Amino acid sequence: MRQNSYDGSASLYLIPTPIGNMDDITVRALKTLEMVDFILCEDTRESSKLLNHFNIKKKLVSCHEYNEDKIKEYVVSQLSLGKNIGLITDQGSPVVSDPGYVVSKTVIEHHYNVIALPGATAFVPALTSSGLSPSPFLFYGFLQTKESRIKQELTSLKKLPYTLIFYEAPHRIHKTLEYMLEVLGNRKISIHREISKLHEEICRGTIQELIPIVDELKGEFVLIVDGNHDVVDYSDLSVLEHVQLYLDDGMTEKDAIKLVAKERGVAKSIIYKEYHSHKN
Repeated sequence: MRQNSYDGSASLYLIPTPIGNMDDITVRALKTLEMVDFILCEDTRESSKLLNHFNIKKKLVSCHEYNEDKIKEYVVSQLSLGKNIGLITDQGSPVVSDPGYVVSKTVIEHHYNVIALPGATAFVPALTSSGLSPSPFLFYGFLQTKESRIKQELTSLKKLPYTLIFYEAPHRIHKTLEYMLEVLGNRKISIHREISKLHEEICRGTIQELIPIVDELKGEFVLIVDGNHDVVDYSDLSVLEHVQLYLDDGMTEKDAIKLVAKERGVAKSIIYKEYHSHKN
């Protein structure tokens, strides 16, 4: 479906908010907050502080991970009445490891515009100041909470040559680094906290070097982890064996075929056909 975002029709605006320093908000974000008829927000108390700081008076409607499924139809009904709606989260860009996806997807399915404004997000400044390769990178966000699931996720990522980006909470970071050391090995890592705030801090080193100090750190974290740069020769492996190597590591068949195709420099369709012709 082809849509013109600025055709004058009622739209849902995804509006990034500061991740620490209030000066990081854009002029356009402020104008959009003033323009919309009401604002969906993750936490009305936090969002009230933001609006009061900029002297913006708007109706706030709670929209978080526990009620998005209920609020999505209300949003569509308001768009059908010609209302423009803003959506913000407590900090950063909506949808990126924050609420907003369910509502946005529903709005798109009903053929209304979803307009995402550029603005503050935590992982970009963390990546660019990490000292690790900025390209290619893979943004992963938060890992699962259970140990077995975390290790499974890390296992699926460990052979990727991409710089890996994670979000992490203070009460989990020590364990997360221990799991990374166990599964990924002692890679270079950059840990960022309090980005854009007065006490912003960046810790760079290896995973093993930084584990002893993380308990001293407070705040929300962005972890930038070096990719796998080991050069491996897969020429002695058949396609079936090559794909199976990644399946054994916990990858899905789709991801394994995609990675094998990349490593062999051939189309995914060729690897898919070859794999399934010898699978049984």
